[in-house]
Amino acid sequence: MREFSTPLTIDLPTVGNLTDDVVVNAREAGEVAVFSRRGPSGAWEDVTATEFLAEVTAVAKGLVAAGIERGDRVAIFSKTRYEWTLLDYAIWFAGAVSVPIYETSSSEQVHWILKDSGAKAVIAEGPQHVARIAETRSVLADLNHVWSFADNGVDVLTRLGADLSDEEIEKRRTSLTPDDVASLIYTSGTTGRPKGCVLTHGNFMFELGVAVHELDRLFRTEGRSTLLFLPLAHVFARVIQIGCVKSRTKLGHSPDIKNLIDDLGEFKPTFILAVPRVFEKVFNTASQKATADGRGKIFDKATEVAIAYSRASEKGRVPMLLRAQHAIFAKLVYGKLLAALGGHCEYAVSGGAPLGERLGHFYRGLGLTVLEGYGLTETTAALTVNLPDAIKIGTVGRPIEGTTVRVADDGELLFKGGQVFHSYWNNPEATAEAKNGPAGEEAWFHTGDVGEVDDEGFVRITGRKKEILVTAGGKNVAPAVLEDRLRAHPLVDQCIVVGDGEPFIAALVTLDLESLPTWAESHGKVVDLATLVEDADLVAEIQGAVDDANKAVSKAESIRKFAILPDSWTEESGQLTPSLKLKRNVVMKEFRDQVEALYHS
Repeated sequence: MREFSTPLTIDLPTVGNLTDDVVVNAREAGEVAVFSRRGPSGAWEDVTATEFLAEVTAVAKGLVAAGIERGDRVAIFSKTRYEWTLLDYAIWFAGAVSVPIYETSSSEQVHWILKDSGAKAVIAEGPQHVARIAETRSVLADLNHVWSFADNGVDVLTRLGADLSDEEIEKRRTSLTPDDVASLIYTSGTTGRPKGCVLTHGNFMFELGVAVHELDRLFRTEGRSTLLFLPLAHVFARVIQIGCVKSRTKLGHSPDIKNLIDDLGEFKPTFILAVPRVFEKVFNTASQKATADGRGKIFDKATEVAIAYSRASEKGRVPMLLRAQHAIFAKLVYGKLLAALGGHCEYAVSGGAPLGERLGHFYRGLGLTVLEGYGLTETTAALTVNLPDAIKIGTVGRPIEGTTVRVADDGELLFKGGQVFHSYWNNPEATAEAKNGPAGEEAWFHTGDVGEVDDEGFVRITGRKKEILVTAGGKNVAPAVLEDRLRAHPLVDQCIVVGDGEPFIAALVTLDLESLPTWAESHGKVVDLATLVEDADLVAEIQGAVDDANKAVSKAESIRKFAILPDSWTEESGQLTPSLKLKRNVVMKEFRDQVEALYHS
């Protein structure tokens, strides 16, 4: 058993709640632009701290006028947009609890969250979202109101509360304490029905009090800003939103991924956050574009130099030749990639899944330091994070201040800290299973992840406890290591490593439909998935990716056989969560025949 703690060096508030940041901002820096949003003309328009407080108060009045009581649950079913943040704080100003719902959620998922949470009201994106609510609204006894952003829901609420006094809202707002529930965030559900994580104002206040302090280069530098494009229904984006409000970091929202490059170019954020799949896609797209333009060898060499430069920098000595090569590629390649992020971006925060050492070194080598962290919905996002001055690529960093990690005898990572959730909503059995410890000892949160802690306290995630495969020969294999390496190949979109109870490890692979046409054209192929999956050249290409992945493991853990599928695994078709994690149980059920064929053909 191994344990590591990071002591708390700052004083955190023991009274108040998350709304205090909005009030303090308006009082101390009323004219500072804390948001920027698209105006009627399409141009970015600043929103000052004073203006944001006024808008939040007005919408909160509408919620109260509509009958929302202290502690009531109000759902937000929408894309990431300025109004999402506005409603989040308005719900808290009204003394209520916000319940995020991914805008891609199915009618069945929406029904479950609204029913389980007992939501009294929903603010939805548009007609399609309202329609999904309508399908089962007749059996949702607690649901009294459905407003829509597309139908001017913000204006409707503002008019509805026009006669309420500021004193009424101030009374509601100040009645909340750190122990009050701020949000019910439903797990994205890789297995079973989503569980509602009860997160208090105190959980968020601890998490962001520490994060803003430790990540001061992101949240305290002059001209700081970020553009949110991840779903605000995910706890990762949510804590960045709250951190920005707390630190007066200018925040923008990009609701449509198709416009992201343009939005980044115009907004010019100083830092961004994303899940590893986004970083993989950016790299793969750049690689494929370079190949299509006849500059594939240059890009490959630039990649090697960036990785070598980062590794050398980590050791404290960069050879002169490598330094010269890096300077050349900074002009030819790296500058263009950084320009695509707006040209001002120095840091990125990555979470949700392991990034991998290769990509971590690549991005740092071109001038974008990716700070990889680790956490769950149940822990209000970050438990650990790499810091600008304390970074070890390939790990998820040390525990943040006030947090302790323990490695159990079976390798599972256990944590304690003020960010650990209160409970699962209406589910005491699941709560007791997730939070427990020896008799007489404070409960530990059991993450379900397997990992290691080195002598300096850096944590490395090696797999999921429930996803460890045990071959017929008794070999324990963590599939994540192989899957992360495989997905790094430009032609691989998703993959699943299998072999539980089988004589060897194998894999199913799906193709990246954005990269495939470029590859096919350069090899004189027609993009016909039904025939391409058996094409000798394509199979050889994927075999190369498998061979590279196998370098990360022992021979007994290596992939011996694989199959390329003509299918795509997506969130819409149910194989991925909204944060792009693979639902292993769903894939194994739907592709049972293909898995069996790997061992019996």
